[in-house]
Amino acid sequence: MDSYLLIESRDALESSDVATYFYDLAAGLAREGSPVTLFLVQNGVFPARRGAQTAALNAVARAGVEIPRGDVSTPKGRGGRGGCAAPAAKSPAPGS
Repeated sequence: MDSYLLIESRDALESSDVATYFYDLAAGLAREGSPVTLFLVQNGVFPARRGAQTAALNAVARAGVEIPRGDVSTPKGRGGRGGCAAPAAKSPAPGS
């Protein structure tokens, strides 16, 4: 079985094709049984910030897509208060 690593750097609220295509692609691959990781970087972390409208991102996570939360591009350094607090974003397991 193929596994997929998708990397998104655009904000889903500013680039409509992120939610309508990219998130749908990730969720569709996961629903078909493939392991999928969606790694958010740069402006792509904005939907995962505390208080954001995250319905589309949460739907991706419910489909089985792993969305790791890293410290490299967290909103603290990108105009936010810090920490990805969306339910979809999870801290990676220790040692990964």
